[in-house]
Amino acid sequence: FSGYKLIGSHSGVKLCRWTKSMLRGRGGCYKHTFYGIESHRCMEATPSLACANKCVFCWRHHTNPVGTEWRWKMDQPEVILQEAIENHQNMIKQFKGVSGVKADRFEEAMAAKHCALSLVGEPIMYPEINRFVKLLHQHGISSFLVTNAQFPDEIRNLEPVTQLYVSVDASTKESLKRIDRPLFKDFWQRFLDSLKALSEKQQRTVYRLTLVKAWNVDELRAYADLIALGKPDFVEVKGVTYCGDSSASSLTMANVPWHEEVVRFVQELADLVPDYEIACEHEHSNCLLIAHKKFKVDGEWCTWINYGRFQELVREHERSGGAKTFTAADYAAKTPRWALFGSRERGFDPLDVRYQRKNKARDISGC
Repeated sequence: FSGYKLIGSHSGVKLCRWTKSMLRGRGGCYKHTFYGIESHRCMEATPSLACANKCVFCWRHHTNPVGTEWRWKMDQPEVILQEAIENHQNMIKQFKGVSGVKADRFEEAMAAKHCALSLVGEPIMYPEINRFVKLLHQHGISSFLVTNAQFPDEIRNLEPVTQLYVSVDASTKESLKRIDRPLFKDFWQRFLDSLKALSEKQQRTVYRLTLVKAWNVDELRAYADLIALGKPDFVEVKGVTYCGDSSASSLTMANVPWHEEVVRFVQELADLVPDYEIACEHEHSNCLLIAHKKFKVDGEWCTWINYGRFQELVREHERSGGAKTFTAADYAAKTPRWALFGSRERGFDPLDVRYQRKNKARDISGC
């Protein structure tokens, strides 16, 4: 099952390759570059393995169940989180004393500080998603929740999360059907409604665009329209990652765009959305970040997150019964120079050392 540990009847947790990379001082993922996540302290999990899409580039090769509604025996959020943390810690423990693993990072990694709810499936389908997210915050863990834009009501009802992602894998009805292969008949209306719901959120919101060469790069203007609809704080653009041959997908290496092609696409897209600019780059992941200009304060980008401040704000929000609201600007932090687009490091943290593999076998999984 792609190396992830099953929890109960519908959840899972996995050790991301970037967690292992950062333990060894070999660099973090693009979320480290864009938002200051500490990759060695990040837990990749989901409370719902099920999904309402069968995307052609899914790296899980469709081993997970699909469905349009919740139909499983429901495990309690407390149990899921406890088991996720235990499983995560057990996977980290296997790196104790391993060559290259930094002792201080190993100690830090034992206490997860971030949770990427993007492992597989559709976390927002889990009926107790709000309770689960609140529990994460009570444990001092930030929440990065990814949804496939098929559940607009659930997006509206979602309590504050540190950062809410929506996957925007195509910009027209036809290409979305071809790429995401959604199960819902009214998938396009749900998609548009989900983006509208996103525009009403006060906390940080992100569009994730996955570029599949020869499929969805010709739709620039339509993408720009979708950005105007959902008004996300950020747009991440990533070249699709090829996950090996699979009977579940017709994707080949020919569909993987080169980094320079992704850069060109992003520059053209940024020109079409007047309130946005390219802010950051993570060349290693073939990924760029377009940010709303409101995150450029006195000429300085503030795409990073003040995680301590977020936890304070979310506690105040809960104590006030939801009356005390807060916005993305309230927990923004300055982006370091090395993370900015055009920097010499191209998004690679100078505290770490880039490692070049001798053999070509790569673990490409990860969010």
